[in-house]
Amino acid sequence: MRRTKIVCTLGPATKDDKILRALIDNGMNVARQNFSHGTHESHKIDHDRVIRIAREAGQPVATLLDTKGPEVRLRKFKGGAKPEIKTGDTFTLTTREEEGTAERASVSYKGLPGDISAGTRILIDDGNIILRCTEIRDNGDGTSDIVCTVFNGGVLSDNKGVNVPGVKLSMPYISEVDESDIRFAAQENFDFVAASFVTCAEDILAVRKILEEEGRPDMRIIAKIESGDGVRNIDSILHVADGIMVARGDMGVEIPFEEIPQLQKMLIKKGYNANKQVITATQMLESMI
Repeated sequence: MRRTKIVCTLGPATKDDKILRALIDNGMNVARQNFSHGTHESHKIDHDRVIRIAREAGQPVATLLDTKGPEVRLRKFKGGAKPEIKTGDTFTLTTREEEGTAERASVSYKGLPGDISAGTRILIDDGNIILRCTEIRDNGDGTSDIVCTVFNGGVLSDNKGVNVPGVKLSMPYISEVDESDIRFAAQENFDFVAASFVTCAEDILAVRKILEEEGRPDMRIIAKIESGDGVRNIDSILHVADGIMVARGDMGVEIPFEEIPQLQKMLIKKGYNANKQVITATQMLESMI
């Protein structure tokens, strides 16, 4: 019996029942549904398809909800523009809700200016674009501007992710969207919830409280470890989670690339020693080439 299981992410390419059946026939053990995209209606359709086709194939296939998590993103740019900013430019992030331009863009988290200071490094688009805060300006209307110097330029576009390495953001761990998604998945009898950007044991306990309220204490929680805080607090996280996911992609944004392989080995060993499930994720196929 193969002891290492295979998690596959559902997407546009798996909308065909024949493709989904082929995944199951060739060893898919868990179907992952990324709730950063799609609607409850579309996720229900996919979940029901997995259950039906797995039953037809006579194979047990678990289902996993992957939460959006407490993330910061750029808002939309004017006319769908994709402006390029260059090294040395001045670029401003603002909490004012407005369409972005080549000089400034709005961010989704209004508390960001209060969590950072001059000198803070800000990463956009998985670290491809690097800014450094030079000044925070109060606009006098309840919004603020974060004035930055561009250290590594690139092309901006709608909804790009924003990371602030080494800074503990004061936003609540579970957003209204995540709570709604977790409750939906519990009601639809998903087997696992992968909680994104877990930094401490309290994050897992907050998810478990929701599952208990939905009558699903049996639903297993996988803590996604993708930040320095998550790595530092791994022992307490393992104590309350049912397993961990070594999310190498987002981890590589906040932690130097050369440290990832050793951290991966350490996290897998700790999970194994704690008798907890461990998933290694991000660019698995590419890393085998």
